[in-house]
Amino acid sequence: MGKAHIKRLSAPKSWPIKRKENTWVTRPNAGPHNLDSSMSIGTVIKDLLGYVKNTKETKYVLSASKIMVNGKVRKDLKFPVGIMDVLSVGEDSFRIIINKKGKLIPIKIPSTEAKLVLRKVSNKTSLKDKKVQVNFEDGTNLLSKEKYQTGDTVVFSDNKVKDHLKFEKGAMIYITAGKQVGQVGVIKEVKEKKGLQPSTIIFTQGKEDHETPNNYVFIVGKNKPLVSLSE
Repeated sequence: MGKAHIKRLSAPKSWPIKRKENTWVTRPNAGPHNLDSSMSIGTVIKDLLGYVKNTKETKYVLSASKIMVNGKVRKDLKFPVGIMDVLSVGEDSFRIIINKKGKLIPIKIPSTEAKLVLRKVSNKTSLKDKKVQVNFEDGTNLLSKEKYQTGDTVVFSDNKVKDHLKFEKGAMIYITAGKQVGQVGVIKEVKEKKGLQPSTIIFTQGKEDHETPNNYVFIVGKNKPLVSLSE
């Protein structure tokens, strides 16, 4: 099978698939999402959502332009779908989240929410004529004069910038990895560290405070989450 597939028993623990039903599962293409935080479109619509029964049916549905990711038609069954991506199958829409068990799952969302795409800023690149390219974790980018910082979230609706969620004290966050994976909380303190140690934040969840690395944090709102984050 080569690199196009992975043995189900060896697939990432974050994939909520049946391990012994079949031998192989489709491996997502290399891209912005790493293997632990994404699955192929084919795996999601076949194994998780049950829209199709086999790879032949999957290819047919994809070739008919019935599958979209973040508002764009995708036809490659190995295209990676990761955390916070919006997957649309006909009139149904789903957001990919990671639950408190560390499993990637698609949750059904209303059509109004399906228009919202949240993208986390990974870094910025300076271009000619004082232009700045903002690079997002999902591999997309944006030319902008707005002062976005690493860790901020830019909210898009119909491919247009709708809001800017800053990585700062008081922001609503969603934890995408680590011991508190799947938790929603509020940033209490941002702790910048020097040297090789990763910077961390203290966040409040319920009545408890937790500490987690900055790169596990996804800003999802100012006073409340802008999107659904649970089943």
